[in-house]
Amino acid sequence: MQSALSIAGSDPTGGAGLQADLQVFHAFGVHGAAVPTALTIQDGLRVHRMLPVFPSVLLEQLRTTLDVIRPTAIKIGMLATDDSVRNVLLALAPIGGTRVVIDPVLAASDGTPLLERRAHGSLRNLCHRRCLLTPNWPEAEILVKGSLARRRDGERAARELLEDLELGAVLLKGGHLEGDADDLLVMRAAGTSGGDADAGITSEWLPGERLPGTPVHGTGCALSAAIAAGLALGRPLRQAILDARRYVRHAIGHARDLPNGARILAFG
Repeated sequence: MQSALSIAGSDPTGGAGLQADLQVFHAFGVHGAAVPTALTIQDGLRVHRMLPVFPSVLLEQLRTTLDVIRPTAIKIGMLATDDSVRNVLLALAPIGGTRVVIDPVLAASDGTPLLERRAHGSLRNLCHRRCLLTPNWPEAEILVKGSLARRRDGERAARELLEDLELGAVLLKGGHLEGDADDLLVMRAAGTSGGDADAGITSEWLPGERLPGTPVHGTGCALSAAIAAGLALGRPLRQAILDARRYVRHAIGHARDLPNGARILAFG
């Protein structure tokens, strides 16, 4: 069986983070391994507190796990601290050929910071030459240090990230846009990371209908995990992205309500 590794924060509700990633991997028929970067106290509506895993413990977890499980794809989510980012980069350095999907989780939906500001430079180093980066609109604004008021600004930012970080592709998520939640996919020919500066780059808007109802917790986590699962199964990058978007749309459409009013995805 193919395997995927999630490196992310823990969400005790099961709606996001490691717990959500493992449910997504299971739904795709992929063995899921998981290394937590932080514990959180949250209820699906608000992050009340975050406790980063001690840096040396994180590094030991990663090295021990990677000694026995060679994932065919890796999903990286919330990293919390600069030390965590650096240790993930250190642990992944010996691994070649594994496709890595990075969801640059910078803040929770309620605005709670989930990555310390001084870690932004290290995050860029971690992203360098990876397979895919999946920022949402506010995260992209932080990464390029500029306002993205219009769709063409998003196109410019996605291409800038692709070229500056030598990524295989950037999926700029449009859930924060007004109107339909279209996503922008900018990728190199064949989705290979790092290629020649003159390599062909394609750009396309992937249509996304905004479903009615209150926002659903954990959609970004599920999307990046589903893409990683598709890659673990050997699917081409673009196909893995399209399949993941369909999966998340279905999970949103069948979302479940929690007693406090939060909604979580139906992962099944």
